Amino acid sequence: MRSKAVEIKNFTKKFGGFTAVDNLTLDIYEGEIFGLLGPNGSGKTTTLLTIATVYKPSGGDIYVFGHSVTREDYEVRKLVGIAFQDPKAMWIDKPIDLLKWHARVVGYSGEEAKRVVREVMELLGLWEHRNKQFYQLSGGTRKKVELAKVLIQKPRVAILDEPTAQVDVLSKHALWDVIKKLRDEGTTVILATNDMFEAERVCERIGIIYKGRLRALGTISELKDSIPSGDVIEVQYEASSLPGELLRELEVYGKVKHESNRITIYVEKGEEKVVDIVDLFKKRGVRIKKIMVKEPTLDDVFTYITGAKLRGEE
Repeated sequence: MRSKAVEIKNFTKKFGGFTAVDNLTLDIYEGEIFGLLGPNGSGKTTTLLTIATVYKPSGGDIYVFGHSVTREDYEVRKLVGIAFQDPKAMWIDKPIDLLKWHARVVGYSGEEAKRVVREVMELLGLWEHRNKQFYQLSGGTRKKVELAKVLIQKPRVAILDEPTAQVDVLSKHALWDVIKKLRDEGTTVILATNDMFEAERVCERIGIIYKGRLRALGTISELKDSIPSGDVIEVQYEASSLPGELLRELEVYGKVKHESNRITIYVEKGEEKVVDIVDLFKKRGVRIKKIMVKEPTLDDVFTYITGAKLRGEE
């Protein structure tokens, strides 16, 4: 059994009367890429910032390789590196100066700092931007500079908060490979995202967090298997309103989610049920615009568990 890199025990964080994270308990194992999946405002960033000792828990505690973030924050900071969701720099900073300074802070000598900074900047496609000022960089390039800090440090625990937000598709795939390589070199990676595709491509285990509470935990396959019916039928229809009896009739086939002009039905043997479902819509005089039968995605898992959509909720 792998040893625990991070132990989160009954962790609660409050800001005034608002509870951002509510009694969170989970373990993250050494050498894995662990994902926190949830919409904006779910408590992901608060959890990550507390692991990194930026915040202190309001209740419970978090341990990084046995060191308490509450009582041993100085020791924890030696073990953790973080790429913030919003890159941290002065507008007039140049990426190369910022990263050389960071390299010296984490222990490199002058010549070593120059060497490792160039290696990491070339790896991330940043070298051509090295002498630009920070305000001249695109959002995606700023995110790469933030990730570069972690790659230079090579901490035992790397915290990546939305690491590929604002990054173009081709660069995303390259960055995912970089993150996996960081794990292969011995770093435990904790990644927060609301991108289900990123979570599926990169993470070994995932915790689904919603409104500050852990709603599900497991591997990708375990989470998908948590939908008992196995298939998902999505129907987009053309109508200003939907007959109530139609929704009741659809519930015979499985759990039904209805929003706007879209209905999602969690069913067994979707290919067999879809014909009957089309007939029901015809019977009730509702025209189908589009219908799909598919295997569940992480987005479907999230919706099934929470009743909400993964994206678009603040």
